[in-house]
Amino acid sequence: MKHTRFLALVLVCAFAASASGCFKPPRNMPNESVVGFDGHSATPPDCESLARPSLLTDAGLRRPSMQWGCATYTNLAAQLAHPEDAVKPQTLGPADAAVAASAVHRYQTGHVIPLDTTTSRDSK
Repeated sequence: MKHTRFLALVLVCAFAASASGCFKPPRNMPNESVVGFDGHSATPPDCESLARPSLLTDAGLRRPSMQWGCATYTNLAAQLAHPEDAVKPQTLGPADAAVAASAVHRYQTGHVIPLDTTTSRDSK
């Protein structure tokens, strides 16, 4: 019984080690740096430059190339509130410990400041 469990464990580990190569992200995939900034607004990427040839075939014919990330980065460029942050992000300043501590204290004592109903609503 112990030998079969050991053998099963070895087989599972061998399969996991061989399959771990399948989980690596593909090389040369586009990242957020393809979103540009023209001095006024964010510019979406040129989708043709994002095209990658397919490595798959269908009945012996190579499948068409894919423009990986084109829709995602085009939508990101359209949603940026401060487009200059795409090229020159602001540095993160220090946290205000007193403000954070007072918020935690209010939460723990049950004195939470309610939402402003003129600018927000509850999830109901």
